[in-house]
Amino acid sequence: MAPPSSRRTGFSKKAQYSRFTGYLVAAGGAVAGLGLLTLSLWQPDAFAPVRGVASDAIAPVGSGTAAAREQSKGLIATVAGYLSAGAQNAELRRENGLARIRLAEADAVRAENRRLKGLLGLRDAENKPVAFARLVGSTATSARRHAYISAGSSRGVRPGMPVISERGVIGRVLEAGRSSARVLLLTDSESVLPVRRAKDNVIAFAEGRGDGLLRIRLVNLGVNPLKVGDLMVTSGAGGYYRPDVAVAVITKLTPDGGIGQLVAEPAATNYVSVMPVYEAQALAELEAAETPAASPTPAPSPASAAPASSPAEE
Repeated sequence: MAPPSSRRTGFSKKAQYSRFTGYLVAAGGAVAGLGLLTLSLWQPDAFAPVRGVASDAIAPVGSGTAAAREQSKGLIATVAGYLSAGAQNAELRRENGLARIRLAEADAVRAENRRLKGLLGLRDAENKPVAFARLVGSTATSARRHAYISAGSSRGVRPGMPVISERGVIGRVLEAGRSSARVLLLTDSESVLPVRRAKDNVIAFAEGRGDGLLRIRLVNLGVNPLKVGDLMVTSGAGGYYRPDVAVAVITKLTPDGGIGQLVAEPAATNYVSVMPVYEAQALAELEAAETPAASPTPAPSPASAAPASSPAEE
């Protein structure tokens, strides 16, 4: 037997009255809603008090939601800042180091200019690079420290020319091919460079150790005036390098000087400039060393030098 349908009230008066009452309430709600809608379209300001009461009722909930949203944004920003703090710190350290190098070089240049103008009244001529090149490779594990650049004799590069990056001295050209050249780095055990402290005239020699560091040996032995953090620049002695170019920073003191960390790391350098030899005398010595010596004229033998005897003398 099928169950009775729930849509039929049967003979129950209570069920019939309940359904009839529901219809009346629904019809009354529809009429009231239509009337309120008509009133809101005809007189929008009539519901302003009601909207104000509703807004006041939900204001605490909205304030709590806004506070939670603000805190969540602050938390996300804090986490993002924490994650990017390492990269930003490294970038700021790099910029700070470069600014300190440039400031020390500027102080050294000003001191050099004052000295030259006061004693000689001369001005240095402009020293333009011979070529700009990419540093394509360097040795890192061998006791000999060499690098290779993408410029050679076809662009005017010659052995003995200084190689400088935007931070400081890299080394000097050792051999020059047509389109590439081999560079003797400052850290090579055969490299010796005259240097001085940037803030005064404490002179020394920077010798390569073959391990990525430089040994700074003072010329005048006695009380070691160097301090950790001192910047050593080229002194211009020898005539190959122009003066006041950054070379190394003192990281450790020794009885005769100190140990220096390179300012211009070859492994972190992409492009370099090949500079001409600074002084004409050094350039002349370099050209003389490159020119093969002329073969001496053989002296005449005694037999050929003696004059032939005349018949009368015989």
